[in-house]
Amino acid sequence: MPQKILIIIDDIEFKYFEFNDLVTDFWFIKEYLLRSYQVSIAIKSGLFIKDGKGFVISYKTFENNGNIFYDKNREEKSINYFDIVHFRPDPPVDTDYINACYIFDFIDETKTKIINKPRAILDFNEKMHGNLFLKNVPKNIITADVQLIKDFVKQQEEAIIKPLNRCFGSGVFYLNKNDKNLNSLINLSTNNGRTVVCVQEYLGNGQGGDKRAFIVGETVYKESLRKLPGENDFRFNTHADKYFKKDFLTEKEYNAALEIAKYLTSKGIYLTALDLIDEKVTEINVTSPCYFFREMNRVHNIDFDKIVMQDIIELTEKE
Repeated sequence: MPQKILIIIDDIEFKYFEFNDLVTDFWFIKEYLLRSYQVSIAIKSGLFIKDGKGFVISYKTFENNGNIFYDKNREEKSINYFDIVHFRPDPPVDTDYINACYIFDFIDETKTKIINKPRAILDFNEKMHGNLFLKNVPKNIITADVQLIKDFVKQQEEAIIKPLNRCFGSGVFYLNKNDKNLNSLINLSTNNGRTVVCVQEYLGNGQGGDKRAFIVGETVYKESLRKLPGENDFRFNTHADKYFKKDFLTEKEYNAALEIAKYLTSKGIYLTALDLIDEKVTEINVTSPCYFFREMNRVHNIDFDKIVMQDIIELTEKE
């Protein structure tokens, strides 16, 4: 009997039905379907508890001429009905996200494999916990204290300030010790000293973009993708072909990624993507890592989607 797969996708993907080749989940679903798996989708608000057990409102998917669709008839299923669950909602990691994670405390994990484990995601902040691998990350400070941040920026001269629970560059600002807006940017980011943020040294002069490292379990792919900053911006913020370049991990980057992969796998986090600048890991993406399959296939002339899916299948069969 084909295995039954459930993928918890992001609300915006479901609302606008963004199953296209820019979306990582499109490739996951397509590859599973092509292998004759039964694939259903859901969103985090469709998770619920009944009789002390975790359930989900899900929708079956199907493939037609290379496109992915879903049956609009909803099904209420025990989460343990599925053999494998991919938990992939995007940040922010807010109250709704946290509550969705808690639902998985009410399933039998001996019956269903969870990728990535929601409890493990809650225990690992993508910006904060890079400090567990101190030699591989930029100089940084994690704090809500305005004076500590100002002192750090003065010392570094340039820095990047980031919220701890968002994605896609949302709320990320460049800081310069000579900027007259420095106090305003710090106060805005920290909610006037009440919200903890990450402040990192500014690397690479913002010219070369950042490099993406892809991980499945303890497999680190040497093929990489360089994401270039948008026009008049220091961040990658435009999903267009001209902002991607072919790249490979250096030996130092590969070894750093492998160390992180081994640690995360031991915690139940199997799909990970790292962002690197100047061979330093600036973020460890564990919530809904994007594998940029379309871009990787194009620039490296490989079937990266098939390579990754085969490694995922081997990983879940081994676990």
